[in-house]
Amino acid sequence: MRGKIVSEPAWYTCMIDSFDDGKPSKDKQSTNYNVEATIIRNADTGDEKDQGIMLIWNFNSKAMGFATGYLAALGTTAELGGRYRLEDSVGKVIDIFVEHDTWDGKTVNRVNHKYRPSKV
Repeated sequence: MRGKIVSEPAWYTCMIDSFDDGKPSKDKQSTNYNVEATIIRNADTGDEKDQGIMLIWNFNSKAMGFATGYLAALGTTAELGGRYRLEDSVGKVIDIFVEHDTWDGKTVNRVNHKYRPSKV
C-alpha cells in the first residue's frame, strides 16, 4: 500500500523488500540508495492495522554514517573504513521508527534513520 500513512508515529516491525543499486542525486555529486520495506505490525503493541504499508527512504553516499544504526539493528557492527553490502538486508526483518512529516503540503511517512533489532 504505497502512499498510505501510518496511524501513528511508532516503532514498526518491517520486512526489507528492496535495496537498489543507487541513483545519482539531483546535483550529481552523490548517490542515493533507495530502500523499500513493508510494515508487518506495530513493534510495541503488536497491532496489525498498518500491516502492508510500504515505506520508502534512502541512504546517501555522502552520509553513510546513517547506515550504522541500520547495520547494528541487523546484527552487524560497522567499522570505520569497512565495506558492507546493504542490499544483503533484503528479506530481513527490522524495527523502524516511522514519523509523520509534511512534504509539498501533504502528510507523509518519514523514516529518520531510527532502527533497532526486531523481536521477530
